[in-house]
Amino acid sequence: MCPENNNPNNDTCCLANILEMIVKLQDRSEKFDCLGDGCDRPFLGPTPSTICYNTRPVTFYRCSDGELWAFPYTLNGTVGSSTAFRCEHVEGCCATCRVLAENPDPTTVATTPYVPTDSFFTINLNCVGALRCLPDTFIACS
Repeated sequence: MCPENNNPNNDTCCLANILEMIVKLQDRSEKFDCLGDGCDRPFLGPTPSTICYNTRPVTFYRCSDGELWAFPYTLNGTVGSSTAFRCEHVEGCCATCRVLAENPDPTTVATTPYVPTDSFFTINLNCVGALRCLPDTFIACS
Protein backbone atom coordinates (compact mmCIF):
# COMPACT_ATOMS: atom_id res chain seq x y z
CA MET A 1 0.00 0.00 0.00
CA CYS A 2 1.27 3.42 -0.90
CA PRO A 3 1.93 6.04 1.76
CA GLU A 4 -0.33 9.08 1.74
CA ASN A 5 1.09 12.57 1.65
CA ASN A 6 -1.35 15.18 2.86
CA ASN A 7 1.13 18.05 2.66
CA PRO A 8 -0.52 20.74 0.49
CA ASN A 9 2.79 22.60 0.10
CA ASN A 10 4.39 19.66 -1.70
CA ASP A 11 7.46 19.88 0.58
CA THR A 12 7.80 16.14 1.07
CA CYS A 13 6.83 14.93 -2.40
CA CYS A 14 10.35 14.66 -3.82
CA LEU A 15 9.19 13.09 -7.07
CA ALA A 16 6.89 16.05 -7.70
CA ASN A 17 9.81 18.41 -7.12
CA ILE A 18 11.91 16.59 -9.71
CA LEU A 19 9.04 16.46 -12.23
CA GLU A 20 8.33 20.18 -11.71
CA MET A 21 11.97 20.89 -12.64
CA ILE A 22 11.63 18.71 -15.73
CA VAL A 23 8.43 20.50 -16.82
CA LYS A 24 10.15 23.88 -16.39
CA LEU A 25 13.05 22.69 -18.52
CA GLN A 26 10.71 21.38 -21.18
CA ASP A 27 8.77 24.66 -21.21
CA ARG A 28 12.03 26.60 -21.25
CA SER A 29 10.31 29.03 -18.92
CA GLU A 30 13.34 29.58 -16.72
CA LYS A 31 17.06 29.94 -17.38
CA PHE A 32 19.57 28.11 -15.23
CA ASP A 33 23.22 29.03 -14.71
CA CYS A 34 24.54 25.94 -12.93
CA LEU A 35 25.40 22.55 -14.40
CA GLY A 36 24.71 19.17 -12.88
CA ASP A 37 23.88 15.52 -13.45
CA GLY A 38 20.86 13.34 -12.78
CA CYS A 39 17.15 13.89 -13.28
CA ASP A 40 17.26 17.48 -12.09
CA ARG A 41 20.23 18.69 -14.17
CA PRO A 42 19.41 22.20 -15.40
CA PHE A 43 19.38 21.57 -19.16
CA LEU A 44 18.00 19.07 -21.65
CA GLY A 45 20.45 17.00 -23.61
CA PRO A 46 23.99 15.75 -23.15
CA THR A 47 25.36 19.31 -23.33
CA PRO A 48 23.74 22.65 -22.42
CA SER A 49 23.01 23.93 -25.94
CA THR A 50 24.48 21.82 -28.74
CA ILE A 51 21.27 20.07 -29.86
CA CYS A 52 17.68 21.20 -29.41
CA TYR A 53 15.91 18.77 -27.08
CA ASN A 54 12.44 19.40 -25.69
CA THR A 55 11.65 16.30 -23.64
CA ARG A 56 13.12 14.36 -20.75
CA PRO A 57 11.14 11.10 -20.88
CA VAL A 58 10.53 9.28 -17.61
CA THR A 59 9.38 5.89 -16.40
CA PHE A 60 7.57 5.25 -13.13
CA TYR A 61 7.96 2.27 -10.81
CA ARG A 62 5.05 1.19 -8.59
CA CYS A 63 5.76 1.43 -4.87
CA SER A 64 3.69 -1.69 -4.20
CA ASP A 65 5.86 -4.15 -6.16
CA GLY A 66 8.60 -2.20 -7.95
CA GLU A 67 7.22 -2.99 -11.40
CA LEU A 68 7.02 -0.40 -14.19
CA TRP A 69 3.77 1.48 -14.73
CA ALA A 70 2.46 0.95 -18.27
CA PHE A 71 -0.37 2.87 -19.92
CA PRO A 72 -2.27 2.16 -23.13
CA TYR A 73 -2.34 4.33 -26.24
CA THR A 74 -3.69 4.33 -29.78
CA LEU A 75 -1.43 5.68 -32.52
CA ASN A 76 -2.34 5.61 -36.21
CA GLY A 77 -4.96 2.94 -35.52
CA THR A 78 -2.53 0.72 -33.60
CA VAL A 79 -3.23 -0.03 -29.95
CA GLY A 80 -0.22 -0.42 -27.70
CA SER A 81 1.14 0.03 -24.21
CA SER A 82 4.13 2.06 -23.11
CA THR A 83 6.27 2.68 -20.06
CA ALA A 84 7.79 5.94 -21.39
CA PHE A 85 6.09 9.24 -20.60
CA ARG A 86 6.48 13.01 -20.99
CA CYS A 87 5.44 14.91 -17.87
CA GLU A 88 3.21 17.81 -18.93
CA HIS A 89 1.98 19.27 -15.63
CA VAL A 90 2.52 18.81 -11.88
CA GLU A 91 0.11 19.96 -9.19
CA GLY A 92 0.77 18.91 -5.62
CA CYS A 93 1.67 15.24 -5.69
CA CYS A 94 -0.18 14.57 -8.95
CA ALA A 95 1.41 14.60 -12.38
CA THR A 96 -0.27 14.64 -15.77
CA CYS A 97 1.74 12.81 -18.39
CA ARG A 98 1.58 12.07 -22.11
CA VAL A 99 2.17 8.48 -23.16
CA LEU A 100 5.09 8.16 -25.58
CA ALA A 101 5.17 5.36 -28.14
CA GLU A 102 8.27 3.83 -29.68
CA ASN A 103 9.06 5.53 -32.98
CA PRO A 104 7.78 3.29 -35.77
CA ASP A 105 10.05 4.96 -38.38
CA PRO A 106 13.35 3.02 -38.46
CA THR A 107 15.08 5.86 -40.33
CA THR A 108 14.64 8.33 -37.45
CA VAL A 109 14.53 6.07 -34.38
CA ALA A 110 18.20 6.78 -33.58
CA THR A 111 17.58 10.51 -33.21
CA THR A 112 13.93 10.36 -32.09
CA PRO A 113 13.24 7.15 -30.17
CA TYR A 114 9.67 8.16 -29.21
CA VAL A 115 6.65 9.78 -30.80
CA PRO A 116 3.91 11.54 -28.85
CA THR A 117 0.45 10.02 -28.56
CA ASP A 118 -2.86 11.65 -27.70
CA SER A 119 -3.11 9.51 -24.56
CA PHE A 120 -2.71 11.23 -21.21
CA PHE A 121 -3.03 10.12 -17.59
CA THR A 122 -2.79 11.68 -14.16
CA ILE A 123 -0.86 9.77 -11.54
CA ASN A 124 -0.71 10.12 -7.75
CA LEU A 125 3.02 10.35 -7.11
CA ASN A 126 2.51 8.97 -3.60
CA CYS A 127 1.94 5.61 -5.30
CA VAL A 128 5.16 5.84 -7.30
CA GLY A 129 8.16 4.22 -5.64
CA ALA A 130 10.74 5.58 -8.07
CA LEU A 131 11.17 7.31 -11.37
CA ARG A 132 13.88 6.92 -13.95
CA CYS A 133 14.86 9.58 -16.45
CA LEU A 134 15.48 8.34 -19.96
CA PRO A 135 17.89 10.14 -22.32
CA ASP A 136 16.69 13.59 -23.39
CA THR A 137 15.18 13.73 -26.85
CA PHE A 138 13.13 15.77 -29.27
CA ILE A 139 9.41 14.98 -29.47
CA ALA A 140 7.62 16.53 -32.46
CA CYS A 141 4.50 18.59 -31.74
CA SER A 142 5.00 18.62 -27.95
